[in-house]
Amino acid sequence: MRPTLPRLRSTRSAALLALALTAAGVGAVATPQSAHASVTRVRLGSSSDVSRTSWSGPAFTFNGDGAVVPDTAKKAIAAITGGSGSIDVTVLADSAATGSSQTPECDVFMGLSGVNSCTTDVVTSAADGNSSQVNTDVRNAEFVYFAGGNQCVYASWKGTSLQSSVQSVVAKGGGSGGGSAGHHINSAVVYDACTASTDSPTALANPYDSSVTFTTGMFAWPNYADTVNDSHFVTRDRMGRTMAFVARAVKDGLTTSGKAWGVGVEQGGGSLFLDKNGLATLSGSDAYVVLGDHQPEQAAPGRPLTYSNFKIWHLTAGQTFDFKNRPTCGYYTRSVTNGTPDANLYTGTPTTDCGGGGTGSSYTETEPNDSTGAANDVTGLTYPATVNGSMRSTSDRDYYKLSLTSGQTVTVTCTIPSAYDADLYLLNANGSTLTRSVNDGKGVGESLSWKATGSGTYYADLEAYSGSGSAAYSCSVTKS
Repeated sequence: MRPTLPRLRSTRSAALLALALTAAGVGAVATPQSAHASVTRVRLGSSSDVSRTSWSGPAFTFNGDGAVVPDTAKKAIAAITGGSGSIDVTVLADSAATGSSQTPECDVFMGLSGVNSCTTDVVTSAADGNSSQVNTDVRNAEFVYFAGGNQCVYASWKGTSLQSSVQSVVAKGGGSGGGSAGHHINSAVVYDACTASTDSPTALANPYDSSVTFTTGMFAWPNYADTVNDSHFVTRDRMGRTMAFVARAVKDGLTTSGKAWGVGVEQGGGSLFLDKNGLATLSGSDAYVVLGDHQPEQAAPGRPLTYSNFKIWHLTAGQTFDFKNRPTCGYYTRSVTNGTPDANLYTGTPTTDCGGGGTGSSYTETEPNDSTGAANDVTGLTYPATVNGSMRSTSDRDYYKLSLTSGQTVTVTCTIPSAYDADLYLLNANGSTLTRSVNDGKGVGESLSWKATGSGTYYADLEAYSGSGSAAYSCSVTKS
């Protein structure tokens, strides 16, 4: 939620706010819009928009609560700029913020490299979706962030110019994102909460309760079809209501495939970064993907939900989910019978290990991982697995902890970008080299295999040899 403050009512109030912020060193300008009196505008950073000839996105950030998560915001900025130049950000909010700043989201964005300006537009009604100033701010931006608040207000912008303006940012290779309510509005099927906010017991007891309402046709982001987002996921015990949302989406034909994917992100720093290829990488707290791939056994007004075998993927920090090529393995299952869900909804052992040639699971490195003691632990992945990272300095070394049984063969094959030359090593538990791949040349791949002579811990080590950069390498890891 984004708590409300009284809106600015006069030019004098705006001037006082601008003066206070300028005195604090923020350099903001607050401008009430005369044609749409409910709109408040505060701009930080440069007063002029950057002029870009190309964009490298789209890119998206989906957060479990309203706060901007710097890690995924940085990834979105880098993805949109292609590592060169800067962008303008527009924050859309349904109410003014409380606390020491009226621009909490822009305060974070302006602290990140590659941001030229950040404008907060407080847009409180559907009519204000046609404000010329708001639409100009959005269309001139390269990234649009929906603040936490009330997603019903955001859904009311469907059919206004603002809906098209946000779509235009993504279409040109920019991005969109948000947290809490802003997370909800970015899914294909939006739980809009326009009558009331539901909870898991209510939605499971009657998935057609008056508090369970949806908006469709708002946004359709690339590779993110047939999704329904949820936020504050574990803390507020929302797995049950997401199950009900998914069952409703399938039963009512709200999706295009006859399937629906719930995407729940935990609060407290949980954030998914979705790139232009449909790969979502999690930062911070946990996230869950909940698949309903068949019609519910029972979903009717006034009746409790019965649905067998929801497929659930549990993501932790650094792990990925491929929304373009959605996995068919690596999930655990839970059911709901007459409105009562199975126990242990948030934990489970995958029923499939992806070892038979499935898509497996993915992991994106988290720094620091420059020694065996700080290695990223990938022992829990399902195989074949994919590990992604980058050589951000000429001395970078990325270690990954593996577990092998005696007689098992591990094969690691890395695709290296043209920005640098990297070498690949396999180490035993003591850090001694067992085998290596040290091909010469930037962009030249590396590959090695090793048959374990004993069960235990091993380490894959990718090291920068020449050059560096933010361009990602990708290593496939198989066990046989």
